[in-house]
Amino acid sequence: MNKIISKEYFSANVVKFEVEAPLIAKSRKAGHFVMVKVGEKGERIPLTIADADLQKGTITLVVQKMGVSSTKLCDLNEGDFITDMVGPLGKATHIEKFGTVVCACGGVGTAPMLPIVAALKEAGNKVITVIAARTKELIILEEQMKQYSDEVIVMTDDGSYGNKGLVTNGVEMVINREKVDLCVTIGPAIMMKFVSLLTKKYELPTVASLNTIMVDGTGMCGACRVSIGGKTKFVCVDGPEFDAHLVDFDEMLMRLGGYKDIEREELEKLSCASGARK
Repeated sequence: MNKIISKEYFSANVVKFEVEAPLIAKSRKAGHFVMVKVGEKGERIPLTIADADLQKGTITLVVQKMGVSSTKLCDLNEGDFITDMVGPLGKATHIEKFGTVVCACGGVGTAPMLPIVAALKEAGNKVITVIAARTKELIILEEQMKQYSDEVIVMTDDGSYGNKGLVTNGVEMVINREKVDLCVTIGPAIMMKFVSLLTKKYELPTVASLNTIMVDGTGMCGACRVSIGGKTKFVCVDGPEFDAHLVDFDEMLMRLGGYKDIEREELEKLSCASGARK
């Protein structure tokens, strides 16, 4: 069991946890994730490691309330224990000196992007980070990103903060003003699809993290299979990062929506049960 050292709300539905996990903190690299379970009969959910503190022996996880399992996790408090946590898992991000790198992240995808931005900067790259969200309230980790980025561009759908527009508008603005050598994108699948379509037009190499489709995390369940250049890959063991221009995002989006109705029903049951206990 892993003890929650601190809990902070970024917004009503996005929570940052600092969790005691000295061995994971020691061995994790940018791009790695952990599998977390709340309760003995809980569901395993994948969470990318946003940060680690070697001295404290902790890792940082950022969780968005989406379904039953993430809601149960977000309901835990400082001093509580996460039942099971396994990691680090997946392949680490390939880091080298590319030149100028644009890191495009949306929503809670900003959290897993943070260690990648830090690693890219340490490797000698010029890093321009584009953070996007629907509104100002949903922008997270901006100050932390500024510590490692040469420039941070904020985009909001409603124009309540930063520049009005989508993440693709921010990325294209950079591409049109200077030479970019690589783009890295993390966020909702639909966002990564359109970032990929944009960068393909400019023939800009792009890496996308597909961690949102993972279930088991060990390659045994097969739920995270995706088509990469016409070949079947498993996100949890072959990724989670792939050449974005080879990803069949339409297939991925279709599979991500396959259990929406069941997830909604289970979330309603949890809500009713919580209400009854009160």
